[in-house]
Amino acid sequence: MLSKVLRHGLTGVLLSSLIANAQARELDTAFGAVEVPDSPERVVALYEGALDAAVAAGVTPIGAIATRGGNDVAAYMSEHIDTGELEMVGVARETNIEAVLRLQPDLILAAPQLPEEQYRLLSRIAPTVVPDSNGLSRDGWKEESRVYGQALGKEADIDDALEQIEQRAAEINERLKSANVGGTAYLARWMPAGPMVMSSKLFSTGILASTGLEVNDDGLVNEGSAHSDILSLENLSLIDGDWLFLATLNEEGQQALDAAKQSSAFTRLNVVEQNHVVPVNGQVWSSASGPLAAQVILNDIEEALLP
Repeated sequence: MLSKVLRHGLTGVLLSSLIANAQARELDTAFGAVEVPDSPERVVALYEGALDAAVAAGVTPIGAIATRGGNDVAAYMSEHIDTGELEMVGVARETNIEAVLRLQPDLILAAPQLPEEQYRLLSRIAPTVVPDSNGLSRDGWKEESRVYGQALGKEADIDDALEQIEQRAAEINERLKSANVGGTAYLARWMPAGPMVMSSKLFSTGILASTGLEVNDDGLVNEGSAHSDILSLENLSLIDGDWLFLATLNEEGQQALDAAKQSSAFTRLNVVEQNHVVPVNGQVWSSASGPLAAQVILNDIEEALLP
């Protein structure tokens, strides 16, 4: 009798395993093949680009990390989901593993830069997807979004979102040409200690370039780095192009920028005299990535250059 019970129990376990395997899919990631559930219901996003892609695909994660310079996710996300329902489980490059464990996720979407040690810990909690990235590139975010879309079983939704970005960027490009608006552009993030020039190989500068502007960092950014060292006010002339997009992450950065605007080093810049300085949200322009953030950037470009 006992052996019969054991036999039935083992059969049940095997059947459950077969069903689970049938519902799982295998995904190529930075750390090899990972089996992900067919329809994940409890998703944790440990990267701003992962959160953006998930929401763009119609999936609301249960946990996320705070944006740079903030205690919550970037404000633009509140236009798409109730951010108050998201459990904060860390900040960029510092995940609270215990907080992730408490959420009992069935899928974790992580950043391309995730250290292997953290990956090993997270993958013991749930299948962890880390896109295989080769460093900074203007279009790398698109492939990352596609990987997250595949992990969520939402490939078509991500493809549609990316196509909308490309079509809108091309449309703005044509409108700028017709309006004879263009030239060189720089993106700088203003910190309390001063401005940093952002790399021309970033997500945001790539979106900016897709509208036809010539985006530069003029060799001020070291290879593989996202931004330059902090510039002195006297060296602001190095980024005196046709357009200057100025990002701040928080109130401290904004206060420092407001003070800098009172200095002659700032006011004598040609781009300032031409009224071609465009203030933008650093949480989007210098921290976020993904289809939804791309739409915000395109909105900013359109409103500033095609009023």
